[in-house]
Amino acid sequence: MQKRVVITSVGVISSIGFTQNSIIENFKKENTCFNTALFDNQIPVCPVKNFDVKNFTGRFKNIRYLNRGAQFCVASAMEAVTYAKLHKDMLKKAGMFAGMGPNLDISGEFSKSLDGVGAIDSKDLPALWILRFLPNTAVSAISRLAGIHGDNLTINTACSASLQAIGEAFRKIRHGYLDLAFAGGGDSRLNQGGILAYKKAHALAAGGDDPEKAGRPFDCNRKGFVPGEGGAFFLLEELEHAKKRGAKIFCEICGYGASIDGYNMTAPDPEGRWSETAVRDALKEAKMLPDQIDMVSAHATGTQLNDEMEASLIDRVYGEHKPFVIALKSWIGHVAAACGAVELAICIYCLQNRYLPKIRNLKDPNHKNINFVKTSAVCSFDSVMLENFGFGGQNSALVVKAWC
Repeated sequence: MQKRVVITSVGVISSIGFTQNSIIENFKKENTCFNTALFDNQIPVCPVKNFDVKNFTGRFKNIRYLNRGAQFCVASAMEAVTYAKLHKDMLKKAGMFAGMGPNLDISGEFSKSLDGVGAIDSKDLPALWILRFLPNTAVSAISRLAGIHGDNLTINTACSASLQAIGEAFRKIRHGYLDLAFAGGGDSRLNQGGILAYKKAHALAAGGDDPEKAGRPFDCNRKGFVPGEGGAFFLLEELEHAKKRGAKIFCEICGYGASIDGYNMTAPDPEGRWSETAVRDALKEAKMLPDQIDMVSAHATGTQLNDEMEASLIDRVYGEHKPFVIALKSWIGHVAAACGAVELAICIYCLQNRYLPKIRNLKDPNHKNINFVKTSAVCSFDSVMLENFGFGGQNSALVVKAWC
C-alpha cells in the first residue's frame, strides 16, 4: 500500500526573505534584491543580503569547506531541523536528499594561489580544498551538525536537481523505505566563473538594462534569465508518523515526475515532449486530472527557448481549464540547482496565505491562451504543480496540495 507523504518543516534562505511572514510581506510591498554584479555592471543579479551561515550552524570548524551554495544548503537544512524538533533517535534514522550545483568560483577559490604563470599550488591553498568542489560536502556537514545518518543521495541534475531530490525523498517514504527524510538544496553562481559560464552560453539577460526590469518571464521581449542564489530544505514525513508525533503539516506531496529530453546539451526539446511526460507522470501519480490543478509554478527562466516551450506545454496539458500561472524567478532570480526547493518553499507559503504573486515585468505575454498572473491577489487555491527544467534536458514536476 502506498503511503501518504506530508511536509512538516520548512527552512528557506532567499533574496525575498528567510521566513513566511517576511516573504509574503515583501511580495505585498514588491521588495526585491535585484542589482548588477559587482564585477560586471552589464549583468543583473539577485543576491541574498544579510546572510551569515554561522547564524544557522553556530561554531563549526568545517564552514571553511563550504562554498556559498553549500552554505545556503546547510543553513536552510539546519532551519528545517530546528523547526522539526525531532528526537535524536528519529534524526539518526532520517534520510537526506539534496540537489546541488557545481562550484564554478574557480578564480575566487584559487586567487591567492595563482602566481601569474598558471600554478595553483601554494602555501595558501588549503589541504582539503577539494571539499569546496565535491557535491556532497553540504550533506556531510548537515549530517555532522544534525546527527542524520539514514539513506541519502546528492543529485546534480542542473536546474532540476533540488526538485528531483525532493521527489526522490517522496518516493522513498511513499514506498515504505523511510518514515521521514530531509530534502532540498542550495546554490549560488554569483561569481565570475558562474556568470562567465552563463554569459558564454548566451543565457543571461545581459546588456545593462535596469536590473529590476531585466527578468521578464513569458514576455515577448524577454532577453534571458537573471541569476540568483539561495537554498531551502524540508522535512518530508509519512502521514501517520507525523500525526503520531503531533507535527504541524504544511502540505501534502501527491505526485512526482522526471524525464530527460535527449535533444540538446543546453536547449530544451522545442516540442516539450519529455517535459510534458514529467508533468503528466506527476499528475498520474497524484491521481489528479489537469483540471484539478489550481496553480502552476512555472520554471519560467525568461529565456527565449524555455518560455516558448513551456508556454506551449502548459496550453497543451491544461487547455481551457486555465490554472493560474506564476513565475517566481521574476522575484528571486534563477537559483540554478536550488530553484525547485526555494520555489517550493515560497509556493507553500503562498498556499497557506492564499496569495498569488504576479509575474513581474510581464507586459506582452508570449501566449494568449494562458492565465498568467499579472496582478497579485488573495484568492482561494489548493493545488500546485511545480515545474523545473535544466541544462542537459533534465525535467521534473511535483504536485502538492494544501493541508486542510
